Amino acid sequence: MADKKAFETEKAAVLGGPYSQAIIHNDLIFISGQGAIDPQTNEVMHGTIEKEAELSMENIRIILEEAGSSLDKVLQVTVYLLDMGEYNRFNEVYKRYFQGDLPARTCVQAARLPFGIRVEINAIAYI
Repeated sequence: MADKKAFETEKAAVLGGPYSQAIIHNDLIFISGQGAIDPQTNEVMHGTIEKEAELSMENIRIILEEAGSSLDKVLQVTVYLLDMGEYNRFNEVYKRYFQGDLPARTCVQAARLPFGIRVEINAIAYI
C-alpha cells in the first residue's frame, strides 16, 4: 500500500496555511479548498460570484494538471457558497469546467469563508 504524499505547485495559489494544496494517495488526488486567490500574486481577489468561482476552478485545474491529472478525471467536488442565492450564477461558471460525465457534487451554504471570499471548492480526482 502506497503512502500519502503532499503535493504543492507554485503555479496555483499558495497561502502557507497548515495544510497541503493536495494529497496524493495511490492514484487519487485530494485537493484542499480553493478560493478566489490569484495564482500569480497569491492575493485574495474579491468580486462577483462568477469571478471568484472562476479563480477557484482555475486553481483546481492548475493543481490537477501539475499533478498529472485533469478536470476530466474529477470524481467528486464539494462547494461552499457564502450565499445560496448565487447558486444558479455559480452553476453557469461550473458548467464551463465540467462536461460529459459530471463529477458527484455537494453544495452547501457556509456562514463564513476564509478571507471574506464568496466560494471555496475542493475536489477529489484520479491521476
